[in-house]
Amino acid sequence: MAQNKQVFLVDDHPLVREWLTNLINKRPDLCVCGEAGNAPEALRLIESLKPDIAIVDITLSSGSGMELIKELHLNHPGVAVLVLTMHDESVYALRALRAGARGYVMKGEATQKVILAIRTVLEGKLFVSEQVMARMAEKFADQRPAQPGSPVELLSDRELEVFQLLGRGQSTRQIAEQMHISFKTVQAFCARIKDKLQLDNVNELLREAVRWQENQQAQ
Repeated sequence: MAQNKQVFLVDDHPLVREWLTNLINKRPDLCVCGEAGNAPEALRLIESLKPDIAIVDITLSSGSGMELIKELHLNHPGVAVLVLTMHDESVYALRALRAGARGYVMKGEATQKVILAIRTVLEGKLFVSEQVMARMAEKFADQRPAQPGSPVELLSDRELEVFQLLGRGQSTRQIAEQMHISFKTVQAFCARIKDKLQLDNVNELLREAVRWQENQQAQ
């Protein structure tokens, strides 16, 4: 009899982890071997547990889900990564795949789709929505440099994370603490974001960040 595939959960909401554990452990071929609510704890436990797949949210209580994906891809290539998140796939899916994820699923999807995504990624295949697959096909088919659909697409992963946290009302010092970087580094990110979004000052940056965050939540 084949051994169950080991699944590790990374989500900062205990209720989500409990729901996923119950969902996954009911399957005869899957088993949750561990869980974490933040990136540092996830890295430590994944190092020792060596799961077959990690299910990762983009936003965590400490550290960045996107940076965690990059770290796992670099240092634990044997651990497949599936993103399960509320974040809009049109903004984050391609970024997550570039970081090393093998699949991207929105939390609003049916439970059967989540299980299908886990099994698909474990088979070594990509799992994304038809919309994301179409965007990927367009980028590969078009030999011209890709034109961003939104100015926000110009931002790097870390810049987007800072922009998102600003939109949630966090101060630069709070952002520095959550991202485990210096206050000056956050200020440098803010300066680059202003340049890329063609904003004149900090007040415009804050207004744009809040507006963008509200739009994301409304979708």
